[in-house]
Amino acid sequence: MLTEESGGNDQTALVCKDFRKRGMSLEQAVAYLDNAATTQPCPEAIEAAQKMMATCYGNPSSLHRMGVRAAQELALAREQVAGLLGCQESCVCFTSGGSEANNLAIFGAAQAQVRRGRKLVTTAAEHASVSGPMKRLEEQGWQVTYIKPSAQGLIDPMEVAQAVDQETTLVSMMLVNNETGAIFPVAEAASLIRRKNPNTLIHCDGVQAFGKLPLRVSRMEIDLMSVSGHKIQAPKGAGALYIRKGVRILPLVYGGGQEKGVRSGTESLPMIAAMGAAAARLAGHERENMERVGRLKALLMERLGEIPLASVNSPQESSPYLLNFSIPGYRSETMLHFLESRGVYVSSGSACSKGAASPVLGAMGLSGDQIDGALRVSFIYDTQPQAVEQLIEALKEGIVSVAHRGRKT
Repeated sequence: MLTEESGGNDQTALVCKDFRKRGMSLEQAVAYLDNAATTQPCPEAIEAAQKMMATCYGNPSSLHRMGVRAAQELALAREQVAGLLGCQESCVCFTSGGSEANNLAIFGAAQAQVRRGRKLVTTAAEHASVSGPMKRLEEQGWQVTYIKPSAQGLIDPMEVAQAVDQETTLVSMMLVNNETGAIFPVAEAASLIRRKNPNTLIHCDGVQAFGKLPLRVSRMEIDLMSVSGHKIQAPKGAGALYIRKGVRILPLVYGGGQEKGVRSGTESLPMIAAMGAAAARLAGHERENMERVGRLKALLMERLGEIPLASVNSPQESSPYLLNFSIPGYRSETMLHFLESRGVYVSSGSACSKGAASPVLGAMGLSGDQIDGALRVSFIYDTQPQAVEQLIEALKEGIVSVAHRGRKT
């Protein structure tokens, strides 16, 4: 909860005082619109984590009663995550998060299938936890084909399939882009790839889709999907990799053989149970939540129309949870910090890029001014319309206030 004393943050205290002057509560003072980076844990997730730490702290691999009880909670969380993914519980392998799941999928699949060939296909718009492993494999002699997005940020499934040949070991393609919200045609591409080379493994980074779009991963003709807990209002520290039954990948971590030997190491039961609780809370409500968040995004689009300089970078048919737009001529980092001073929290791109120029927007062919001025707004299920109004008013004020300090010349 935001307080004037929280973390000794002088800026936070100033924000609180400013909003009190305007007659607003501390809860109204913060418009958190960076949910693609991380989300505030929901009460169900917090309660589950506390329970595991306080009363159910046994090791799930232990044979005594405390271990058996912990194993039961682990099984429940696996069932809950599988329910939101739309797959069997046995297909869920827990990890420390989405990045580890992506690394496990790519390195594990490549090494397990190396005899079939040393070719990989991905897009030029992937998260760093996919592009990074791909670059590492290139350094080891693998051939990687990168499919560029269109100027609208979209991927052509036919182009992905055409890049596949009989030596292609793995295709990795995200479902929802973490910077633009573009929805990539994973199911269509998978169907085309299966016809061309049924032995090619297909991995999908589903981190920004999990819990937000209705998923039935077992019907998507893919082999692997990575998801993360802290994007669905669970704490940081838990994720999962869907592994289709019969698919073999090699582990990155060896040891006690947990998670069927795919990911050794004692499972972080508090974080995993919290992820399960957050998943159970969302199951069956994906479409309802999409409609509600879609109205928020429509409101944001409408209000952005009041800012003549603003241009939208996200494609029209994109995830309702995310919108990327630019104010060319105003550096995003400067505007971001001005918005923060007004209690509005957004991002200048992927949180993992730490302010570096967006490779996704660059691959789309956007101009330097558009890339430099890009901001990412991302919603979650309980984001309120007031947050959008607060953002717009702060943007209008920022365009005037930071013009001489942050505007490119």
